[in-house]
Amino acid sequence: MHARTMPLLVSLLVTPLLAQFAQSAPTQPVRWHPCARIAAACTQAGFVPNGTNRGLGIMSDCIRPIMSGTPQRKQATKALPQIDPQVVAACNERNPNFGKGGRPKTQPAGT
Repeated sequence: MHARTMPLLVSLLVTPLLAQFAQSAPTQPVRWHPCARIAAACTQAGFVPNGTNRGLGIMSDCIRPIMSGTPQRKQATKALPQIDPQVVAACNERNPNFGKGGRPKTQPAGT
């Protein structure tokens, strides 16, 4: 009987601790990451992932113009959020392909 109650007792004590840890784990991207800050600003401005046909595309109507420093497409229906140029530069340094529509380029092996 004692051999059966010990694992049950341990699980009853450990489960609430694990649940508390899981609830406190961050679910948002790291706020200080410059590219995440740009994406968050675009989302807060009302741009959405599948809004390209309506002029609300997060990539085509917000992130790409911010990262390239070019005007929005004529179809864009919302104004770009104000982004500190230093944040754009930091994002470009950390991820040069962010907002450019391609995957990050990797170096060939041996170079």
